[in-house]
Amino acid sequence: MMKGLFLCVFATFLLSAIDHAEGNAYYDKILTHSRIRARQQGPNVCALQQVLGTKKKYFSTCKNWYQGAICGKKATILYECCPGYMKINGESGCPAVAPIDNVYGTLGIVGATSTQDYSDRSELRKEIEGVGSYTFFAPSNDAWQLLDSDVRDSLLSNVNIELLNALHYHMINKRMLTKDLKNGLSVTSMFNNQELVINHYTNGVVTVNCARVIHGNQIATNGVVHVIDRVVTAVGNTIEDFIESEDELTSFREAGVAAEVLAELGKKGQYTLFAPTNDAFEKLPRGVLERIMGDKQAVKALVNYHILNSVQCSEAIMGGSLLETLEGSSLQIGCDGDSLTVNGNKMVNRKDIVTTNGVIHLIDQVLIPDSAKQVLELAGSEQTTFTDLMAQMGLAASFRPDAEYTLLAPINNAFSDETLKMDQRILKLILQNHVLKTKVALNGLYNGQTLETLGGKLLRVFVYRTAVCIENSCMLRGSKEGRNGAIHIFSEIIKPAEKSFYDLLSLDKRFSIFLNLIEFAGLKDLLLQPGAWTWFIPTNDAFKGLSNEEMEILKRDKVALQNILLYHLAPEVFIGGGFEPGVTNILKSLQGNKIMVKAAVNNTLSVNGVVSKEPDQMTTNGVFHVIDKLLFPADVSLGNEQLLSILNKIIKYITIKFSRGSTFKEIPLTKYIKFITIGEPRVTTVTRIIEIKPEMRVVGGETITKVIHGDPSITRITKVIEGDPEFKLIKEGETRVTKVIQGEPTITKITRVIEGEPEFKLIKEGETRVTKVIQGEPTLTRITKVIGGESDLHLVKEGETRVTKVIQGEPTLTRITKVIGGEPDFHLVKEGETRVTKVIQGEPITRITKMIEGDQDFHLVREGETRVTKVIQGEPSITKITRVIEGEPDFKLIREGETRVTKVIQGGKLISNEPTITKITRVIEGEPEFKLIKEGETRVTKVIQGEPIITKLTRVVEGEPDFRLIKEGETRVTKVIQGGPEITYTRISGLDPDADEETIKKMLEGEITRVTKFTEGDSQILEDDELKALLQGEPQVRKVQTGRRTQVRRKMRRSHQPS
Repeated sequence: MMKGLFLCVFATFLLSAIDHAEGNAYYDKILTHSRIRARQQGPNVCALQQVLGTKKKYFSTCKNWYQGAICGKKATILYECCPGYMKINGESGCPAVAPIDNVYGTLGIVGATSTQDYSDRSELRKEIEGVGSYTFFAPSNDAWQLLDSDVRDSLLSNVNIELLNALHYHMINKRMLTKDLKNGLSVTSMFNNQELVINHYTNGVVTVNCARVIHGNQIATNGVVHVIDRVVTAVGNTIEDFIESEDELTSFREAGVAAEVLAELGKKGQYTLFAPTNDAFEKLPRGVLERIMGDKQAVKALVNYHILNSVQCSEAIMGGSLLETLEGSSLQIGCDGDSLTVNGNKMVNRKDIVTTNGVIHLIDQVLIPDSAKQVLELAGSEQTTFTDLMAQMGLAASFRPDAEYTLLAPINNAFSDETLKMDQRILKLILQNHVLKTKVALNGLYNGQTLETLGGKLLRVFVYRTAVCIENSCMLRGSKEGRNGAIHIFSEIIKPAEKSFYDLLSLDKRFSIFLNLIEFAGLKDLLLQPGAWTWFIPTNDAFKGLSNEEMEILKRDKVALQNILLYHLAPEVFIGGGFEPGVTNILKSLQGNKIMVKAAVNNTLSVNGVVSKEPDQMTTNGVFHVIDKLLFPADVSLGNEQLLSILNKIIKYITIKFSRGSTFKEIPLTKYIKFITIGEPRVTTVTRIIEIKPEMRVVGGETITKVIHGDPSITRITKVIEGDPEFKLIKEGETRVTKVIQGEPTITKITRVIEGEPEFKLIKEGETRVTKVIQGEPTLTRITKVIGGESDLHLVKEGETRVTKVIQGEPTLTRITKVIGGEPDFHLVKEGETRVTKVIQGEPITRITKMIEGDQDFHLVREGETRVTKVIQGEPSITKITRVIEGEPDFKLIREGETRVTKVIQGGKLISNEPTITKITRVIEGEPEFKLIKEGETRVTKVIQGEPIITKLTRVVEGEPDFRLIKEGETRVTKVIQGGPEITYTRISGLDPDADEETIKKMLEGEITRVTKFTEGDSQILEDDELKALLQGEPQVRKVQTGRRTQVRRKMRRSHQPS
């Protein structure tokens, strides 16, 4: 075997040394390889492989030689003289040079006697024996036999014209060796200048109009002869011409026209078309075909998926190859004996229909690319349990055609009998948590990402060197992207975490000793606090044999106990499927030493040689793997003989070192103390959320962000005649309706700007102008029914219904919480119509009372971002402004901690010289726009006078620094800060765990709001405003209670920044 491998490597090296000018001479390179393979048979011998049961012979390649098969059929080894050489009796190999003759004589030498005979009959002999330089692609004797008998008889019945023309079509009026026959080359034949199409493949196969050259480079005195395996016929049509004229392809023709691709197949090029017949289209489910034909993008993808941007003749295909289609994905093109296969299936009915711009193979199946499939159609045979359950539970039917989804599909074996017997409601919830609300491709996943499911759960993504995992389950190969989504294949059912480490371990008595030690060592917070950790947790069996006295000795040295326990903890989440199998995965523990983990094939882990048979116990703050032994770092020495004796009693898999006087170092940890006032929950209720990026516009002094909210004022429409209701803009004092609506008042108070030109213009003081807005009080009286036509309803007298004018200054806006009933998505309407497009629940609408002179262009903001370029007055999160300070219209940046105000003017009078600006804790230099602030951070770019710039929040979502939208109709509150005295919420790191209970109680009850923070060697009393800058807190906003002077002193071993 090694000897054969050396031959292949040597042959490859030798072939690479061939002149680069002959880069396309693959035929000659394979011929050289065949010479090397047969060198033991004597000089000038070539090794060939013949497919059993056929007459097909091929010069050997490395791949075919070792496979011993061609197109899936066994091939035998033959040794023949290489082209141009012959045998001599009594000598080995082929030592003699073959005699050279003219083209006519060479036909006899190479065994093409039928072509030689037909040359005699058609009087071509004189031409090919005479003076000239020709290339003759001579059909073999078998090739003439394969020709349709009627065609052959027709040629032989008119030898002086038809037969002569046919032979001339096989000839070129110059000598061309195989190295000159470049791939894609068109050469002019000697029959009416008709073209012959040459293809030269990397496997050494050369074709002429898809006829394979089986004996090439037979040199003649007046040219060269190449023997081919079939008779070729003249071509003049393009692929488009053939499709237009072929009755079997009418369905594909319709698809090609709908996709606007058919015309491209009439242009110059090198294409291969796998054209499905009408019968193939009939096999498709009617709904699938109608959906694709009605979707231009899908039908274009379908048509292009049948087209290769290269010519692939059947005779050139000797094994499976992935070839890219015009659609962008690839087809697996192969062969099985004499049959072509596509994606592993025999489906070619008729092959090698040669045209001027490519070749056509007719197939009996329609090939549907992933890009034309609905997301559920992407599932394969290994995900049928999942898709069947999706259909049974009604989830498949609930998918909206205009929405995108991602399926996290477990393989069939992931569903146990126990799972399938679950209560239908629980099973449905499990399935919902395997469907994401949006399309997430494989290349869009990253470590630490969270994905929201249809079931409302947030799933965590973990990316490792050799795996991508979501919660406890890792992906298998086979991710696909479809028309409205993507699918990823998983090895197990995904189980979203519900409990923290502490909560989960507390429910299992097997871990009682471990929990007791954790609490005694002061490490309980590590099991409770948010984070991403990996624990290797020993069961009670790990401590079997220890007496109560020995357990007390184990607890005696608290620092040593902390070190031992923290050796079981590693930062980041490492699930079993994330460990690379067959190698040692090295983790660094929080204690500082390395943990060696190996993944076994039977879903177990080896941790420092200790087997974990229960990996992947997922928690909200990480994962733990169950072990039955206590872990200890092998490279750490003990200096306590009692502790050494105890550990040696329960740890047998390593030898623990002893070094007298050796002690453990204290490991600094970050701790969290949370201060929360107790009060009645303030509930946030969302009536409807449509996912779209909010967009702000400024209209007549109003900033509107595509948010419509407030008290419900839904228009009820009981009947609409002549299509959708349409409202025209009304003139002052006039009410007009064009289309008929029956029911309650048909116009609500509108705060929504209608997009399009012209935009709303700012108006001068005292001017009344309306461009594209209807706002204020209702401008229409109630209409019970209006019969078709246009009706002018005049406004009634003073005191009933009037038009509210839109003026610059303090316009009134009406808040709406729900969208007008009817179609789920409301489209933008024309001028004068009253309609709302999409509704996003959010913050109140910001009001603008006056623009600063100069640049009056407010910029759009993104969802979740507050951005102001000029001065805006509004609700919380934007600072209120009364009037611009004299001087430059732009506010200047101030330094951190600086308070600066020039004058505060209101109503033309000087109000105060006292500062009205709170202290700024942080200023970002050079950024002209407001950015979202992180938890615990106050960031301002421009100085704005008025109220404090920090917004007070009443709702905090547990465990996440950012607020999250909740589902329609859902009321969710995790932590509430409301009521009671206003206090300072702080987070203090490194607090002494031995603080007295009375002090901690005072902190929790809010009696202590001033803090003295001790670092090593110095102390500092923090002012209320300084607390905002120096101490992070929960929630994001700190409420400061004034008038309290109490101080708390905390002595800390070390100070650490909160994580």
